[in-house]
Amino acid sequence: MVRKAIESLYKDKCSIVEYRSYKKANKSTGQKEFTVLQDQPCKLSFSTIKSNTETASAEMVTQVVKLFIAPEIVIKPGSKIIVEHQGRTTAYKNSGEPAIYPSHQEVMLELFDGWS
Repeated sequence: MVRKAIESLYKDKCSIVEYRSYKKANKSTGQKEFTVLQDQPCKLSFSTIKSNTETASAEMVTQVVKLFIAPEIVIKPGSKIIVEHQGRTTAYKNSGEPAIYPSHQEVMLELFDGWS
């Protein structure tokens, strides 16, 4: 019942992409992106955290991005998470371990800036 209520808020969609090794035709090993999940319903949440550190011109403000998604979805560390939110598509990566609950999981995200 709780899960159904939370999932009714999922208005976004995401795809999970992993960077994996594969065998090339010449038998050497290469790396490429593999989409492991596509168009998964989810919810993107934004919050702002003010830092105690102030500069001469302004307070430091950090945006926190959190993904709400079904608890059985496995998102490996370093995966690219492409989220379609309100008509915009943005690539993120997960930062740390998700908080997993019976009804959902919460994954902290950072902007994706390339494969590490």
